[in-house]
Amino acid sequence: MSKTELNPEHRLIPFETSELPAGPWLVFAPHADDETYGMAGSLLKASEAGIATHLVVMTDGALGGSAADLVDTRQQEVQAAAKLLGITSLDSWQEPDRGLVYSEASVSKIAQKINSLGAASVFFPGPLELHPDHRVTALLVWAAIQQLSKESLSVNAYSYEIGVQNLVNVLIDITEQRPRKEQAMTIYASQNDENNYEELVLSLDKGRTFTLPANVSHAEGFYRYSEEQLATSLRAVTHEIIELYF
Repeated sequence: MSKTELNPEHRLIPFETSELPAGPWLVFAPHADDETYGMAGSLLKASEAGIATHLVVMTDGALGGSAADLVDTRQQEVQAAAKLLGITSLDSWQEPDRGLVYSEASVSKIAQKINSLGAASVFFPGPLELHPDHRVTALLVWAAIQQLSKESLSVNAYSYEIGVQNLVNVLIDITEQRPRKEQAMTIYASQNDENNYEELVLSLDKGRTFTLPANVSHAEGFYRYSEEQLATSLRAVTHEIIELYF
């Protein structure tokens, strides 16, 4: 492509919302709250549609605030949020906060979890997230999905946005679910005391409606990866997508 032949907008961002991915869902959240900030509206919508949703929280969140008994507090918060969001099952793996590392043991553990639940759609943080635990989670889940593919087990792989805009090719309308997403976010008082995350997250969701009809007030963004993309590295796929811009 020459520098004067740039891709049109519809190659870069959806101009319409998508249907919900197939269930059951399995969401990997680096910390308790990421599932809510990132995709609470979609989780609510899935629950309303009768889709089973499962959540794994990777770390103990011990460094995410100054509250006393923070680990226990965050565990209580995620349990309350999961109940409000209609999540079918919750696991907390208690890896060290800001100490999550890539290992074959963790890859195998994730692959086993995906397989045991019969998950049809698996969600992990987008590759452009800033927090290292978010990016390590993405790498671990990516490798687990590749491991399963070698065993002829395939799943739909989606990355989701938490703190910043990521690459997206799926937008889910959460206009009706937004008030309950706000309610779920208030549960994480230990985190909201550190920053105004509720306002920041809703701004991200509002910004995702830029190319959508006016009746969509808020949307959550995802990227669905093709089988061809899943056969290569997450790094290579991310570069490939970014190159669509220029």
